[in-house]
This record gives sequence, C-alpha cells and structure tokens, in this order.
Amino acid sequence: MKNKKHLLYLICFAFVVIFLAEIIGFQSISFGSFSVSILPLVFAVFFGMIFAVPAFRKGIFKKVYSDENVQFASKNLLFIMLPLIAYYGASVAPQITEILSVGWVFLFQEIGNLGTILFALPIALMLGLKRTAIGATLGLSREGELAYITEKYTLESAEGRGVLSMYLIGTLFGSIFFSLFAPLLLNFGFDVRALGMAAGMGSASMMTAAASAVAALRPESEEIILAYASASQLLTSFLGTYTMVFLAIPLQRFMYNTLTRGDNYDHGK
Repeated sequence: MKNKKHLLYLICFAFVVIFLAEIIGFQSISFGSFSVSILPLVFAVFFGMIFAVPAFRKGIFKKVYSDENVQFASKNLLFIMLPLIAYYGASVAPQITEILSVGWVFLFQEIGNLGTILFALPIALMLGLKRTAIGATLGLSREGELAYITEKYTLESAEGRGVLSMYLIGTLFGSIFFSLFAPLLLNFGFDVRALGMAAGMGSASMMTAAASAVAALRPESEEIILAYASASQLLTSFLGTYTMVFLAIPLQRFMYNTLTRGDNYDHGK
C-alpha cells in the first residue's frame, strides 16, 4: 500500500467505530408483545455508512475513505470472518450429541438458498440491474457468495457491487428483520429448536439477531437455541458452498442467459 498514513487513519477510525458500537451495546426495542434486537454490529455498519456519504466525506474522513483504503478493505474483508468459524465450532461441541440425532434435517434448509434466484433474479433484471443482479441474487450474499463473486469478478465489477451491496444491506437491515420475525414465529407455536436451526442462514449478524431474540423469550432453552443456530450456521457455510457451486450457480446461469438473451453470464469472468 503506497499511502500508509491513510491506512493508519482507516485503522484508527475502525477502532473508534467499534468502541462506540460496543458502548451502545445490545439494544432491544419493544413493540407491544414483540421486541426488536439491535446488535452492536448494526450500529458499527450504520456509522461506517453514514460517514461514507459524500456530504460528510471531508477532511480526515476523506483520507479514511480514500480510494486506496476502500480497495484495501474490499480485498481483506474475508480475513476478518475467519475467527467466527472457530466461535461457531466452540458453540456446537457441547451439544453435538443432540444435534447429530436430528442432523439430516439441517440438509433441507439449503434448498432455500435457491429462492433468491428463482424469485429475485427476474425482478432484478426487470428493474434494470443487469449484471449487478448476478451478485445481488446469488443466495443471501453472505461470506460464501461474497468470496465467489470476489474471486470471479472482483468487488470493483458490477457483480461485485451487487453482492457487496446486499451483504451490507443484510447486515444492517437483515438483523433487525430477523430479530422481529423469529419471535413472531415463536408466538405461532414453532419449536425453539426449529427456530434455532432456521437462524443459521449463513450470516453471522442475522443468526445472532434471530437466535438471541428467541433465546431472550425462552431463556431456559438458550444453550439449545444457540447450539442449533451455530450448528446450522456451520453446515450452511460448508454445505452452502456446494449448493451454490452445483445448484445455485448453474440455475442462475441458465435463468440469466435465458432472460437476457444477449448477455452471457460468464462474459465478465
């Protein structure tokens, strides 16, 4: 990196944002019998997005959000996610016996990753997103999809902007949505183990929000809920890669080429 001073500004800014987010901490907003859980991660992403707005990107923030720093951050984003995998494994181990007893059920949720292609891709193309739709509709645009699009197209491409946009939107709004939606299903009589399993959708922030919201309503089952969510998250991260490669990508390629009839799915490779 040529301008190391700008990188230092970025690192210091990241520490300040993390510090402020942790000071705010886990917040819960109640709406009658429901509550919305907002994690520190959501506040951190919000602060990062606010100061990136051109109107605020002046002075020191212009150096923080320099083109060089943005490119550096996009290339190294995946490395910060590695410790999460170790954390998930530690959460699963104490409950491994019970999880294995229903292990086959975890496989069915992977089919849901195809829903974004079947329903969202045609709508995205109708809205004129073109190649941005490839990145935006490949699964939930989490770590696996982000890695695939980054390797094949780079984050500077239209496909990269699509997956990164959905990644950030999912982190900011997905956590809030699932922290409200999961308790709603609990009130309809869904088993806490099923909701814990459903929380592991491949997103650390969404999983934490959904599982924590359910655990807050059923504190006596907190360990089971978090264990099922973590196991589901691990399997989604592992099996989701194969689902994406062997099912999602071929399906998306076929639908994209069929719907566009003039653009080739692989031409941006």
